[in-house]
Amino acid sequence: SFEGRVEVYHDGKWGTICDDQWDDRDAEVVCRQLGLSGTPKALSWAHYGQGSGPILLDEVQCSGNELSLDQCKKSDWGQQNCDHIEDAGVSLVHRLFLFSPAECCPFLLPPLAEGSVRLAGGRSPSEGRVEVYYNGDWGTVCDDGWTDLGAQVVCRQLGFR
Repeated sequence: SFEGRVEVYHDGKWGTICDDQWDDRDAEVVCRQLGLSGTPKALSWAHYGQGSGPILLDEVQCSGNELSLDQCKKSDWGQQNCDHIEDAGVSLVHRLFLFSPAECCPFLLPPLAEGSVRLAGGRSPSEGRVEVYYNGDWGTVCDDGWTDLGAQVVCRQLGFR
């Protein structure tokens, strides 16, 4: 199902949204931005768990017609007075996946450089299978010869210390 804590990418980092003023119109814009349709429901008080890292948006007030959160009235990026117990979430019922964000709206996604890395399938953003972006696709990394040194390089590439 399409539900979870809402996180946004801005200025090279992922972060959460504070639930001050968060309502179903904001959830509708999130779903539209992701290429999803259905009946959106805004959820507050870290319904899907508390995030970590920065809280990037606060006081989001969409009319419901915007194409992306960036078009909504909101505080300036990074300006907030919240804790992660106030992380915003969205649940979408009776949904239909219309298109992937990459197909409809590549401007919504951060540009990817060859050799970019990510962690996939983990229980948190700081763990998972290592994947590398190459020739327009994400691929896995073989563990032959994989050592702590390789893991340290990936962690540094992802901004961990």
